[in-house]
Amino acid sequence: MTQTLKDMTLVVTGAASGIGRAIVLEAAARGACRIVATDIDDDGLTSLSGSLAGQAEVACITANLAEPKAAVEIAAEARAAFGRIDGLVNAAGVTTRASFMDGTSETFDKVFAVNTRAPFLLLQQAIRDMRSRASEGVIVNIQSMNAHCGAQDLAIYSASKGALQTLTKNAANAHLADGIRVNGINLGWVLTEAEHNMQANILGGGENWAAKAASTRPLGRLLDAEETARLAVYLLSPESAPMTGVNLDFEQSVVGAPA
Repeated sequence: MTQTLKDMTLVVTGAASGIGRAIVLEAAARGACRIVATDIDDDGLTSLSGSLAGQAEVACITANLAEPKAAVEIAAEARAAFGRIDGLVNAAGVTTRASFMDGTSETFDKVFAVNTRAPFLLLQQAIRDMRSRASEGVIVNIQSMNAHCGAQDLAIYSASKGALQTLTKNAANAHLADGIRVNGINLGWVLTEAEHNMQANILGGGENWAAKAASTRPLGRLLDAEETARLAVYLLSPESAPMTGVNLDFEQSVVGAPA
């Protein structure tokens, strides 16, 4: 791919590890020269910053997206560091398990706070910045194939990603005339550090869970973060214009096809 993000000031959430980190590294490789990386993991951000030394200017912001004030603080620090926001990737998220039988109001609020409310508030801040400068911009939301229905133990998570999918389309429609493009990626099963911890430790699948899961996939493996990053950077780049309001399924299956 030849797409370039030259001169872009980019904000990426969930940047300390996994998909967010992969997107930051790919974006820098494709020319993003000013990157605001935010995550709750301070050590991970420090490691990321070191990896980009001499390649891009990086402002690391430790923030808890479960707090409503986080979006305003991230946007303010992005403007203070680089003066503008040209692109935003909402990559942070939680995959807390909860079904209709065991879900609670507390779990619902915690999952929606990070997976839906935080992206909404960051979208709001980014769009306001872009419009205040009468400047075009681009936003990518990392979503989930679970938005189409979801596993039984992911009822709340699936709903949070379904809501984000709708917000993606709504923002794209509302701000098309402003030159602001908004797209989403509905991710399938991706092998990340967080997914390994969930499957191996929290759900008790053991250290070899990924090999077992891979054997059930059509390609004989899970998706990886770098593949996701390449697609996200394509959506951020001018080469994907004028695409907007699109939620791309990124999985080893076709929705609606017979099982």
